[in-house]
Amino acid sequence: MNGLTVLDMGNYRFGQPARITATARLGTGSVLDIEREVKLSGAVHAKAMLILSRFLSHRYAAEGPMAVSASLAFEQSYGMIEGDSASVAECCALISAIGEVPLNQALAVTGSINQFGHVQPIGGVNEKIEGFFEVCRARGLAPGQGVIIPAANTDNLMLNREVRDAVAAGQFCVYAVSGLDQALALLTGMEIGEADEQGDYPADSVNGRVQQRLQRLAEIQRRLHLHDEDKDDSEEKAS
Repeated sequence: MNGLTVLDMGNYRFGQPARITATARLGTGSVLDIEREVKLSGAVHAKAMLILSRFLSHRYAAEGPMAVSASLAFEQSYGMIEGDSASVAECCALISAIGEVPLNQALAVTGSINQFGHVQPIGGVNEKIEGFFEVCRARGLAPGQGVIIPAANTDNLMLNREVRDAVAAGQFCVYAVSGLDQALALLTGMEIGEADEQGDYPADSVNGRVQQRLQRLAEIQRRLHLHDEDKDDSEEKAS
């Protein structure tokens, strides 16, 4: 996932894209923040990680445990990371990893998320957009490139002429979203999916693929648990 960050050099600030990756495997519902583990993130970022993990639990495992262990990392990041403006990108990366759904690499994302999936405003929106645009332009603008920002930040936009001209010419896009599902729709090109009365999502939707993967992991966990119980019973009989 392409995240958007701002580097503050004291009297000068500029945007810089960040590569965010996620993995997901059988586990007990934990989300490992690698930056936090190595003490390269602050308290606000740690809080954002807890919020997004609760959102995932609320959506996909409201009445039971999530049989998954996930991890998140900012690749080749060697300085401190602080703030909650990457939480939408991190949440999309996690959903992609759990549901095995590919994401559009032409887009970058910034935004904060709350426990209900609402996208909240962030700081440095202009620097972030301009920073990603400069990277895209340096490598040659390609169709479909752009950024996803919180809708609440649209009043803060004061982009330079180069970005405005590229947007007007259809060479670069700025999408404003108010909910996580809108960002996921742009990134996946798939239906997100609404739950029915039984809490099941359409099988060919993003949420459906996440739900199916979690069900497969839960079944594996159940079989492993039964195997361990049978093994313990056999050892007791032998003794």
